[in-house]
Amino acid sequence: MVFLHEGLGSVSLWRDFPQRVADATGCEAVVYSRYGYGGSEPLAEERTARYMHQEALESLPDFLDQLGLEKPFLFGHSDGGSIALIHAGGSGRDCGGLIVMAPHVFVEEEALSGILATGAGYGTSGLRQKLARHHGDVDGAFRGWHDTWLSPAFHDWNIEDYLPRVTCPVLAIQGVDDEYGTLEQLARIAGGVGDVERCHLADCRHSPQRDQPEAVIEAVVGFVRRVLDRVA
Repeated sequence: MVFLHEGLGSVSLWRDFPQRVADATGCEAVVYSRYGYGGSEPLAEERTARYMHQEALESLPDFLDQLGLEKPFLFGHSDGGSIALIHAGGSGRDCGGLIVMAPHVFVEEEALSGILATGAGYGTSGLRQKLARHHGDVDGAFRGWHDTWLSPAFHDWNIEDYLPRVTCPVLAIQGVDDEYGTLEQLARIAGGVGDVERCHLADCRHSPQRDQPEAVIEAVVGFVRRVLDRVA
């Protein structure tokens, strides 16, 4: 199971969650920081509105090939969930299944408002100091996410055309109190992908692995068992 972190995430920001999922499902966990995040190479250029497409269709296939991984489960959070969907629907490669947690398939005003508010407090709320513990180039990681999402070029970003080409099962998880999106994201996924389980979590915001970890793990275990039983 390959874990794809959120737009401000990294290996260390997952904490012990991937190990807990691995222990519960019996899957081996592969966790890495994408370009511009964590201890990986800092950004050398501005991100474009297609940065998730580049990750999904170029970087991730190369990464999987280097590790010799075929038909993995992809577990993506936020941006990572979007990357998983683009990869499954556009790379021409097989996946065992997708777990997408708080994914985005189109841009909502809720997301833009949430990102704008996060940016306003970046230097004064303690967020920068917190993120600096997890990113070698904290300002590059933050600006690469914040500025790209708020750019005019990103306003019409939409990956719904990839959804009908996702042939593997999908578990879509979202908190009902998500500050960066509404449950319409999961409704669009369910309307576009053939095999989708939806999991709506109460008392949960944009990071279900922190707000409702036990509920997430329970849903993932059930999903993985169903997928593996089907192919056994």
